[in-house]
Amino acid sequence: MKPLLPQSTLQIFQRRLLIWYRRHRRELPWRSSRAAYRIWVAEIMLQQTRIAAVLPYYHRFLKKFPTVRSLARAREEDALRLWSGLGYYSRARNLRRAAQEIVARHGAKFPRTLDAALDLPGVGRYTAAAVLSIAYDVPLAVLDGNVARVLGRIAAMRGDLRAPRRWHKLADTAQDLLAPHAPGDWNQALMELGETVCTPHSPRCGGCPVSSWCRARALDLTDSIPAPRRKRTAINVRVAAAIFRDSRGRTLLVRDSGTRDGALFSRLWQFPAVEIARQPRAELEKRLRATLGLNGTPLHLEPLSAARHGVTFRNITLLPFVVRVPRLPVIPGVRVLLLSRLAQLPISSATRKIAAALSED
Repeated sequence: MKPLLPQSTLQIFQRRLLIWYRRHRRELPWRSSRAAYRIWVAEIMLQQTRIAAVLPYYHRFLKKFPTVRSLARAREEDALRLWSGLGYYSRARNLRRAAQEIVARHGAKFPRTLDAALDLPGVGRYTAAAVLSIAYDVPLAVLDGNVARVLGRIAAMRGDLRAPRRWHKLADTAQDLLAPHAPGDWNQALMELGETVCTPHSPRCGGCPVSSWCRARALDLTDSIPAPRRKRTAINVRVAAAIFRDSRGRTLLVRDSGTRDGALFSRLWQFPAVEIARQPRAELEKRLRATLGLNGTPLHLEPLSAARHGVTFRNITLLPFVVRVPRLPVIPGVRVLLLSRLAQLPISSATRKIAAALSED
């Protein structure tokens, strides 16, 4: 395969980008040291999540779990509680499991080889390359959406960059361009360029240190590269949820999502709920009686304000109901908690929205 840049200009290209990065990079907490644990936690949190959203979670998580050993010793519920609201909760579960493996098999140090890193739960090629290059100077190139966009524009690569053949070519290109004397800075420079300059819309080409090598700019194609990805057709979903409330302000929480795939509540603590077709009140009451054993108990479901929620390709309408009872039933596997202490448990954003409807009542 013909290299993207001739060897005669590659060093100039590398030098310009690295100089730009070292002058303009954002001061982010995981860049303050080369501690593999801190870098790894950041990379997991940043998957499909904006930096601004990650920052407060990162600080809280590292304060509670400052070392891989402390995370390995943690209860899953404690790790999930600190992750609550960040989404994609399998990341937190895998992070804790991987910490346990690192302690047990690698002396509490993030492994230094690609194969060993890839064996950890939740660590894929991108995460492994990022941690190994930044923490240990291993010459591995990263490829994520930001890097792909930068390289795709420099190469004027048309079509869907995520298509397997193009993605493989971009991975080879990223490795060819890698500055072997500074792989960590190089990878971060490409990601920073894509994040702040070579943005998906209205890229700031005038501020790009390597724009003179950009074929998309030369061909006036920056607005059409990368090609927009085909989006999955959105589906509309309605979910009814019951907020039980007794005279002491306590409620019931379960772990059965009541939805088709469990993505809405992420297998965390939640209010009893059901995905409904036509009649929210009737279908929710039927669900409550079947799953909570309340066949002989009179239930009065008072509707609260609906809320909107989005999960991947789903447009979800949340339909909360409050069920006021003098005493909560005692049910195995169901948790009783004061509503005022709901934040002490790991709960999803959808559960937070349902609870907020009660406070607005």
